Amino acid sequence: MLLSLSGIRDCPGGVVPYETELDLREETFGGCRPVTEPVRCRGQVRNTAGVLVLTGTLETRLHGVCDRCAAPFERDICFPVEAVLVRSLENEDEADTWTFLLDGDSADLDEIMTTAFVLSMDSKLLCREDCKGLCPTCGKNLNEGPCQCRPEPDPRFAALAKLLEKE
Repeated sequence: MLLSLSGIRDCPGGVVPYETELDLREETFGGCRPVTEPVRCRGQVRNTAGVLVLTGTLETRLHGVCDRCAAPFERDICFPVEAVLVRSLENEDEADTWTFLLDGDSADLDEIMTTAFVLSMDSKLLCREDCKGLCPTCGKNLNEGPCQCRPEPDPRFAALAKLLEKE
């Protein structure tokens, strides 16, 4: 979706609101496609002293498999977005990740929002931030409670353990 900014381009303090949805079902994160629902994008572009600044949020529900405990999960996510929109770049090699080129007097919201979503996604998909994962010995999901495995002694203390065995 192209968002026309011609009305605020030369009008400091001018604001253009936007609201759109993205279809990111084909995007792969961690070997799966957890974005099965539309991504809702809302916000505004404001002319701040001649600089066009895009702000907003990206919201959706992830449907994935946890990278730590392998359990399927659903989780709502909301990412903030802030980007600068420019007509041209003096040096494209030094362009910031959050700087986007205008297409004439319009911003390509699909490109900006897709980039923002991909950059905001965690490198690992987790059912929750404090996921404890699986026991490496028996495979029990540690989020459901502790397993019955005995912890392996630290090999650095093996010499001390031998001393205790002699007594």
